[in-house]
Amino acid sequence: MVVNIFCMVIAGKIFRLREKLDLNTVAAKLKDYRREFIQPIEGVELSLITEVKDIIVRGGEVEALFSRDEVIKIYQRGSIVPQVRTKETPLLFSEFKGEVLLTILEKKFQANNIANQVSKALFITSGQIVEAKILPETLKGFHEQNPEATKVIFFNDVDIPNINKLSLYGESLANTTLYNEYCSHGKIWYIVFRSKKYGYITGITRNAIVTVFNNILRDEFLNYVKNEVFPLLHI
Repeated sequence: MVVNIFCMVIAGKIFRLREKLDLNTVAAKLKDYRREFIQPIEGVELSLITEVKDIIVRGGEVEALFSRDEVIKIYQRGSIVPQVRTKETPLLFSEFKGEVLLTILEKKFQANNIANQVSKALFITSGQIVEAKILPETLKGFHEQNPEATKVIFFNDVDIPNINKLSLYGESLANTTLYNEYCSHGKIWYIVFRSKKYGYITGITRNAIVTVFNNILRDEFLNYVKNEVFPLLHI
């Protein structure tokens, strides 16, 4: 499953299942998920496989790897040669406050695509795994509990004509006149801060995208998400 072989800056996104499944059912459905198709490229037929592997059920969690093949083209001795590359993304299903949450360790667009494919594996159709949400007032309150730790704030839903987003950078952002003014015009969408408990420099958006900018292990990232970010979600 999640092998801690190196450290890296990690991003992930949290989703929730619209219909709760027990974790043993989740594991059983994922175990049977395997898709293969042939893609002809420049006279060569390449077999591409998408599957879920290395499934582990442990307590209130299911861990797995979402594995998919993709075609890359490399320059080889004067020619462009298509090759198959396999990419693996860690998945974590967690029970939290009566819900099943899915954390995908991938950037936004890839995470969204994987969530749709996992939805099809579990529910036959996409749309049954949806974005987790953090309420604007929750993110605002989280920042104001430790304002000196916040380094960046972005606001959206701005009511000023021709202004879509506002941003603030600096120290003690809750104590500035601009902060209060911007809060009156928009909602906090994204903050970058230093976690008081963990010391990580972290970015969080209201649609539950989490980025830790320190070099940490994957298991450390997942533990951080479960302990500090899950409680912020609107469940």
